[in-house]
Amino acid sequence: MPFRLEINDRVAEVVFDHPPVNAFDSVMWNELPGLITAAGSREDVRCVLIRAEGRGFCGGVDIKEMQAHPERIVALNRGNYLTFKAVRDCPTPVVAAVHGFVIGGGIGICGASDTIIAADNAYFSLPEIDRGAMGGASHLSRMLPLHKVRAAFFTGGRIPVQEAFRLGAVETVTAPDQLLAEARAFCAVIAAKSRTALVLAKQALNGIEARDVDLDYRFEQGFTLEMYMHEDSQASRDAFVQDQGKAAKF
Repeated sequence: MPFRLEINDRVAEVVFDHPPVNAFDSVMWNELPGLITAAGSREDVRCVLIRAEGRGFCGGVDIKEMQAHPERIVALNRGNYLTFKAVRDCPTPVVAAVHGFVIGGGIGICGASDTIIAADNAYFSLPEIDRGAMGGASHLSRMLPLHKVRAAFFTGGRIPVQEAFRLGAVETVTAPDQLLAEARAFCAVIAAKSRTALVLAKQALNGIEARDVDLDYRFEQGFTLEMYMHEDSQASRDAFVQDQGKAAKF
């Protein structure tokens, strides 16, 4: 199973475990929203922790699926949208504990979360421009300033966790082997609060945001669909998959 749910001490842990890089296909992305919502809706849960096993937090979407089945883009878009919305609308606070790569859809999850705890080997990246897609800037804009977001989007480059921390996106940076303990300790502080107070606080904080990240992301996804219909999009995915195949031989 690519996902599992663990409940301990009023904290629900949603764990990604889909080797090799926690990249999810359209079916998986459409499974996540229900899991996250169910976890946060439990009366015995006061905080949701999203974390991952393996080499990195999340490799985003399964590019190989999109290369072979570009017609699934609508289902994929819907799964992405509903996943990020489920994180932001989760009744209780959501903490993302990230390590290694946080790519594409991983950005959406982090950007929709309430707090990010990161290992010092983490980095954030939106390589969509090189994968024949769009999307992700809405949620990255919850984390970072406008010009940093645009630079990352246009180049497809990496934002080291130290830079994200400097700019206020990350709450704590810790050693990789301390990430889980640090994240659980942070969640424990939240979980000690009144569930009613946390639910009301989450609603209030979402309500006073100056922008509607869900609506903005839906707007972005229109351009993702338009890009997918262009021949450059398929060429980018083909090149990516071929490069991955060559790398796997060495």
